[in-house]
Amino acid sequence: MGTEMVMVHEIPFPPQIITSKPLSLLGQGITDIEIHFLQVKFTAIGVYLDPSDVKTHLDNWKGKTGQELAGDDDFFDALASAEMEKVIRVVVIKEIKGAQYGVQLENSVRDRLAEEDKYEEEEETELEKVVGFFQSKYFKANSIITYHFSAKDGIFEIGFETEGKEEEKLKVENANVVGMMQRWYLSGSRGVSPSTIVSIADSISAILT
Repeated sequence: MGTEMVMVHEIPFPPQIITSKPLSLLGQGITDIEIHFLQVKFTAIGVYLDPSDVKTHLDNWKGKTGQELAGDDDFFDALASAEMEKVIRVVVIKEIKGAQYGVQLENSVRDRLAEEDKYEEEEETELEKVVGFFQSKYFKANSIITYHFSAKDGIFEIGFETEGKEEEKLKVENANVVGMMQRWYLSGSRGVSPSTIVSIADSISAILT
């Protein structure tokens, strides 16, 4: 039986992916910027979670509307902190150098770690490894970056696929860096994609109702 793809701003996303178990597409959105009244889209985003994990770990927010959850940073902190498997799939819409993407990521993650007094030599080294992974790459349109966070806190894997090349992977095992990497996409009012935050909130509200 064929599976209908979900279109996120004309980019196809599978409604479910299989890792150690099936994960469902529960959040979708884009990163964009407005330049001279024109919307420029950079990436399309899909967030995959197991609905049963959502019920187990986020039951405290049962009965809240999507709008209430979208404005609740404590909720998104609980989501990012929850020891459950998560996959964030990012598809490139507008071509960009990997170095540019890496610098954006580095600045955001480093600043968040420093705010919480968690930016030490180990974190700096691990973050440099992540930035180095992206440094030499060119993000053509439709390239795919996959962030796979394991249920065990403190480990995740980055995958990068682009046309004509095999997928490259990098494992990251510093718990502080992993936590803030999640929060880059999953941190409510400070998330890099407000549309994705609203979408996740609506989906999780419906699951918990």
